[in-house]
Amino acid sequence: MKTLTLTTILLLATAASALAAPVKTVDTAKGAVLAGENGMTLYTFKKDTDGASNCNDACATNWPPLAAGADAKADGDYTMIERADGSRQWAKGGKALYFWIKDAKMGDTTGDGVKGVWDVARP
Repeated sequence: MKTLTLTTILLLATAASALAAPVKTVDTAKGAVLAGENGMTLYTFKKDTDGASNCNDACATNWPPLAAGADAKADGDYTMIERADGSRQWAKGGKALYFWIKDAKMGDTTGDGVKGVWDVARP
């Protein structure tokens, strides 16, 4: 009975974490920043409005959105927005989260300040 209960609890915890925001904090040369589960730095775009992404097409090729699956659930300050193509993207505090295609390894922050409109996402 104990094994069954413990197994059930572990499965539920795993399922809940799979639906939560896939974000963690990593230390970089610029201090603590948000990163995806893969450890790659996340960014925000100053031209976005709260709850909407203005980075589509070629922009989204260079700045891939942090995708949110259909089963993802809001988690505290983390929510989802619907993109122009109908897909969903994670947001923090209403600001959409993106990766930068030129970051090569965990801890890279080469997208910070690009064209004066991209910033590392902070915890």
